[in-house]
Amino acid sequence: MRRAHLGTALFLLLCMASSALAQSAALPAPAGWQEVRETDPSVALSEALSAACRQNETQFVRFLTTDNATTFQDLPSGQRSALLKRFVQLDEPGRPLLSSNPEGGIVVRCETLSVTVEMQFSQVRLRENLAFIPVEFAIRSVASRRVTFGLVREGGGWKLLSVGLLLLDLPALAKQWAQAELESSEAAAIAALRKLAEAVETYRRAFGKLPEALAQLGPPPPEGISPAAAGLVDAELAAGKKGGYIFQYFFLPAKGEGADARYELTATPVEYGKTGRRSFFLDASGTLRGGDKLGATATVADPRIESRQTR
Repeated sequence: MRRAHLGTALFLLLCMASSALAQSAALPAPAGWQEVRETDPSVALSEALSAACRQNETQFVRFLTTDNATTFQDLPSGQRSALLKRFVQLDEPGRPLLSSNPEGGIVVRCETLSVTVEMQFSQVRLRENLAFIPVEFAIRSVASRRVTFGLVREGGGWKLLSVGLLLLDLPALAKQWAQAELESSEAAAIAALRKLAEAVETYRRAFGKLPEALAQLGPPPPEGISPAAAGLVDAELAAGKKGGYIFQYFFLPAKGEGADARYELTATPVEYGKTGRRSFFLDASGTLRGGDKLGATATVADPRIESRQTR
C-alpha cells in the first residue's frame, strides 16, 4: 500500500509538472518536484524528452552533462534544433503530455498537428550513479522502436549520458557535424563551378562569344534575355558568392589568329575552415583542380581532383 501511495504521488507530481511546463508564463514548480527529479532518473528523462518535444533548448540543456551542455550552447542553431528533433523523432515542435501505463511506467506523448509519438518507459535499471531506461517509441503506421537511454548522476541531478549503444558525446559529434558540413559545402561549390562552366558554354553557343563577366550569365530584366543578361544562372552565382564560397570568372582573350578565347573559374571559401577548406579551379577543358590552399585561390598548377574525390 505504501508503494502504491508513493507511485500515485509520483504520477501526480508528473502531471503537475506537465501542466506547468505547458503554460507560456513561468510558474513556480510544485512542492517537492525538485526532490523527485533529483532522485528519480525517469522524471529527469521525461522532462528532457518533453523539452525536446517543445524544441525548448533552455530546458533541454539542463539535462546535459557539463561538457555536453557547453558544446550544445556553442552549436549553430540548426544543429541544436536537429539534435532535439532526433530525440523525439519528430520534425516539428509539439505539445508534451505526461501520463502512466497500467504497469505504472511513465508515458510521454509528443503531439504535433500532423503526427504524435508516444514514448513508454520501462523499469529503470540502476547501477550506482548510472541509470538505464528502456523507452518504446510508437508512431501511428510506423513500427515501434525500443531505445535505451543512459543517465548519470552529476551535480546532484540526473543527466543524459547515452542513447542506445551510442555515448552522448556532443564535443565529438560537433566535430563530425562540422566536417560533414564542410564536405557538403565543398561538394556544392564543385557543383556550382560545373553549372557555371555549362552556362558559359551555353552562352558561347547562343551569342557566338564568351561572356566577359559572371554578371552576364544572370537573370534577365522583364524585357528579355540579352548578351548582358542571359538568364543562365541565379542571381547569387552571377554575383559570384553562394553557399559559403566566392566564385571568380577569368576571361582569357584568344592568342593569335584562329585560336578560341578561353576562360577559367575558381571557387574559394568565404571563411576558410568554416564554409570550406578546399579551393577549386576549373577551365574550359573541364578538368577540376584544387586542394586545401589555406584559403588561397586555386590555380591550374594545383593537383587534379578525380570525380570520386568530389563527394
